[in-house]
Amino acid sequence: MIELWFVIIAFLWTGYFVLEGFDFGVGMLAPIVSRSAEERRQSLETIGPVWDGNEVWLITAVGAMFAAFPAWYAGVFSTFYLPVTLVLVGLIVRGVGLEWRGKVADPRWCDLGIVAGSALPAFLWGAVFADLLYDSLPAALLGGAFTLAVCALHGAVFLALKTTGPVRRRARVTALAASGAAIPVAVAALSGLGSLPALAAMASLAAATALIWRRREGWAFAATAGAVVLTTLAVFMELRLQPLPGLTLAEAASGPYTLTILSWIGLITLPFVLVYQGWTYWVFRKRVRTEATPPKKPVQVVPSR
Repeated sequence: MIELWFVIIAFLWTGYFVLEGFDFGVGMLAPIVSRSAEERRQSLETIGPVWDGNEVWLITAVGAMFAAFPAWYAGVFSTFYLPVTLVLVGLIVRGVGLEWRGKVADPRWCDLGIVAGSALPAFLWGAVFADLLYDSLPAALLGGAFTLAVCALHGAVFLALKTTGPVRRRARVTALAASGAAIPVAVAALSGLGSLPALAAMASLAAATALIWRRREGWAFAATAGAVVLTTLAVFMELRLQPLPGLTLAEAASGPYTLTILSWIGLITLPFVLVYQGWTYWVFRKRVRTEATPPKKPVQVVPSR
């Protein structure tokens, strides 16, 4: 039961990083790929129907840690109290920016909040997990740089997949530029893990670059998502051995009765959550287009008599 709940928590964190990863990337890159207010709306509309649902994965992952491994939860969130608080601040600022930008006369402050509220969590989550593994400031900075670069690449590919016209073309160029930063940082950050998933994650990032160059956005997005999945798998394989210094999974876990009750709750609720979110992505699967400007009617000159 302990191993089962560790796998469930790893699955929830993986879902969060895959889905919020492209949310963060889109939020950071919208000003770069957009040249007008209409193009900015087009870029942000790609995540408009799903960003808040993607955050549910974080709530579920943290809640599962609290219930199934309370000692692990307490150790992680007390040790990293400041960065986790900054993550929450970033998510709040981003949410306010996304919700208010269409309701204010001047959305520039909202756009700034979206960029900052996307970049800050993207960096800090990588720093937290890297520090959790290596207990080192250089490792934390490298981990943060890695997740920031991968989120930018993931978001750029998602924009190329979900938009049309100039935004799509700029998103492709931005994805190629982001891959130039993501791949070297990935090699530096993941080589220390040395596991097969870590090596496969680096290969997935290289494959994503080749696919976006060939304008195969769907497969490129699958490759960047695969890189995120493999990276998270490599991290949790390390955490399985020692989730915190001096603490084993068995010592961190709740009692058998609690884990049994949690298993029944998860068995009932998790399928509904997955089906609902899958349906949401299916409904909003089409590309987002800019609103077409109707052609102006020619002025008719009536001759005077």
